[in-house]
Amino acid sequence: QVFLGVTSTLNVAVFRDHFVLEDLVEEMKEQSPALRFGPLQPDGQIAVQGSFPALRELREFLLLKAKSLSEGDKREGKSPQRLRRKLQEHRSATEMRNSTGDARREQQVVLLDTDIYHYMKSFHPRTLQANEVVISAVTDGDITTVSIQSAGRKAGAAQASRARERIESSSVELQKVLRKERICFQERSRAEKQRYKQLCERLKACCPRVLILPYDTHIDVVGTSTDVFRFTEDLKR
Repeated sequence: QVFLGVTSTLNVAVFRDHFVLEDLVEEMKEQSPALRFGPLQPDGQIAVQGSFPALRELREFLLLKAKSLSEGDKREGKSPQRLRRKLQEHRSATEMRNSTGDARREQQVVLLDTDIYHYMKSFHPRTLQANEVVISAVTDGDITTVSIQSAGRKAGAAQASRARERIESSSVELQKVLRKERICFQERSRAEKQRYKQLCERLKACCPRVLILPYDTHIDVVGTSTDVFRFTEDLKR
């Protein structure tokens, strides 16, 4: 399995005066079932992960909503200048990028593939550490949301921005080189599953850069193509 995907952050706060944002997010999920959505932040930001085409379609969906709202406001006689400003803010907020905020925000969010996050945490722990910021993570299935909280000072905000950029850069590099092999247990007994797990731990000494992620129904092996192939071949033997 190859890790593919694009992470983007959308700011739906522009719709706050017209919609309940939680309901809007549910509509976005129905509109784009192929995308993965992180939690909605208090400031209206939400991290989204998926393919470029799917993200483009979601962006167009939101822009059409913004356009319909602006036309409705125009019929009600609201300021065209204010409408243009709101639409410009929305276009800027929904522009697809791998960043998740700006340096002035006290908290920033990065959406990662859970396996990428675990590999980063195990083999590149310093990527998830920084001075004057607190980095925490919440895992929900295949998606892990990493929050970077600054101390509120200007220097802390700059550190948070650099930490976000470092995490994003590391994620992109890991996506290029990592592969995952899944070893399914199928109908194996509990004793056989335990034997598999113990055998994986012993074989890891030969492939120290391989990450073993045991689950009840399977074991995921994450690493470079060479390491994963070597590991799985040794396990078969």
